[in-house]
Amino acid sequence: MRIGIDIGGTKTAAIAVSDDGTFGEVVKRATGFGGRAVLDSAETSVRLLAARSGLAVSALSSIGVGIPGAVDSASGVVSHAVNLGVSELALGAELGRRMGVPVHVENDVKAAALGAHHLTSIAAGPGDGGSMAYLNLGTGLAAGIVQNGVLLRGASGAAGEIGHLPIDPIGELCGCGQRGCLETVASGSAIARMWPSDAALPAAELFDRAAAGDAKALAVQRTFFEGVAAGVRMLVLTVDVDRVVIGGGLSALGEPLIHGVRGVLADWSLSSPFLASLRLSDRVQLIPIGFPAAAFGAALVGVK
Repeated sequence: MRIGIDIGGTKTAAIAVSDDGTFGEVVKRATGFGGRAVLDSAETSVRLLAARSGLAVSALSSIGVGIPGAVDSASGVVSHAVNLGVSELALGAELGRRMGVPVHVENDVKAAALGAHHLTSIAAGPGDGGSMAYLNLGTGLAAGIVQNGVLLRGASGAAGEIGHLPIDPIGELCGCGQRGCLETVASGSAIARMWPSDAALPAAELFDRAAAGDAKALAVQRTFFEGVAAGVRMLVLTVDVDRVVIGGGLSALGEPLIHGVRGVLADWSLSSPFLASLRLSDRVQLIPIGFPAAAFGAALVGVK
């Protein structure tokens, strides 16, 4: 039995995963703010899941953690997790000391990529499931890439940070300091900027208004679709993955989202035989709503 933990800015989600890949109910609790609170939330989640499984914590095979920020997967050190109040935290070593069990730490989007790869590989059939990119649409935009069953991290762990690829030199100023990044048109924060709203879920309101024929909503939605489609195109053109799986909070928009993105990709293919040959619209799919990709993938981190 392995534990996978997804530490988010407001909540921590954790699951217990057995050797055959099955998992139980997701345990959720408030994350807290600051290094000690993050550690306490993770520890409490582990102890609760172990107790529910009828196991001593020492009987667990491993604990995996997915967390925002810059992660040194070798040392388990997390830095620049601003939304968690963490400037630097030796999460792997500290949690391992508390638990007495090996702890592996990975960036949350990269952990989710492992989870999505495992899920979609089942449908792909025998073998390692080929190559896949997980396109995370949340407050920001980032991707995780898995090739031949192995997570691609890059020289500094920045592989997949396509949200900060500039696509418009005179576009909006991005939080990273560059201008016109992909994230400024294809993310939750982009929708909030392009569609100012007091609604609890601005993206859901945008899609509802677009479905009702509101001209402004349709224009904003089209810009968003084109941004997401550009992300899919970037991933295929750079690493030629077999499939691009869209996940993250905005994936809950469901069929209207995937239909819109595929529509843009199909339109581009009409004017480009090269893009048409790549079958981009056939490669993109949505993660099943409710699948705990980051927590499940975290449980796989470090597993040989």
